[in-house]
Amino acid sequence: MNIKILNLIEGAKKATGVAVIIDVFRAFSVECYIMDKNPKVLYACGDKTLAYNYKNEHKDALLVGERHGVMLEGFNYGNSPSQIEKADLSNKTIVHTTSAGTQGIENAINADVILTGSLVNAKAIAEYIKKNNFKEVSLVGMGIETLYEAEEDTLCALYIKSLLEDKPLLDMNERIEHLKSKCISKGWF
Repeated sequence: MNIKILNLIEGAKKATGVAVIIDVFRAFSVECYIMDKNPKVLYACGDKTLAYNYKNEHKDALLVGERHGVMLEGFNYGNSPSQIEKADLSNKTIVHTTSAGTQGIENAINADVILTGSLVNAKAIAEYIKKNNFKEVSLVGMGIETLYEAEEDTLCALYIKSLLEDKPLLDMNERIEHLKSKCISKGWF
């Protein structure tokens, strides 16, 4: 298995094979929470105009997302797992757009398969890739608003890679605790 670790928009454009677009702090952790709520369907899009247009055509759709960390006007939810965990999304159509994660999906134009990744679903991603015997894997960290690499996205990519190679990271719990402390100190959670 050939595993590449890439970053940001340029990395997404270079992704081939199965592309795991990673956005740990928010986008794809949020999508895990959404999927746990049994929606009818979840659409991810990079262009917020597409989200608004979909809502205009399908009044019952719920909009989830942000730009620059702020919930978009007219949206039902921002991009926070804490908002989603209490929401009733059962059998609802969800449209999700963000500043980073969904931009990676839009730009992974050379990938055969696109998965969304976070620490929440990292083990499931590795199991899926192994089960389907993918030969080419691109792990793409989307970073902070696609402008700067993010420590948590890099950690997630390294973790998935270690699981695929059957070499688990020994200090994973310590690294996650470091990230939690960082988030708390910055007031992100």
